[in-house]
Amino acid sequence: MAFMAFITILFFSVSCYYDNEEALYPSLNSSCDTTNVTFSSRIVPILANNCLSCHSNASAASAGNSIRLQDYIDVRNRSEAIAGSVKHSSTFSPMPKNGGKLNACSIKLIDIWIRNGTPDN
Repeated sequence: MAFMAFITILFFSVSCYYDNEEALYPSLNSSCDTTNVTFSSRIVPILANNCLSCHSNASAASAGNSIRLQDYIDVRNRSEAIAGSVKHSSTFSPMPKNGGKLNACSIKLIDIWIRNGTPDN
């Protein structure tokens, strides 16, 4: 009888375990909104969060090898190099410097922006 009670308790303690799918598999539920990919709407926030500490107009000369990524024209003219750098392609200097690659969504947005002709607005 004690054995049956033990088995019953064990069964219910194991079978009542619930996991949150979002916590276990966050990549399944994450989305990357690829609509309306323009410089001002999608690329500026990526640059602001990952690049401008070294590549702003104010800091580029001292910290960013004089590569400015704050203004549309500068970024458009360097768009292919930016894409290669954030993907850590072998022929480009990996960026962010001394950091990991950007998340997959940010890289995808940069690629879409370039493929669509680098729209400003």
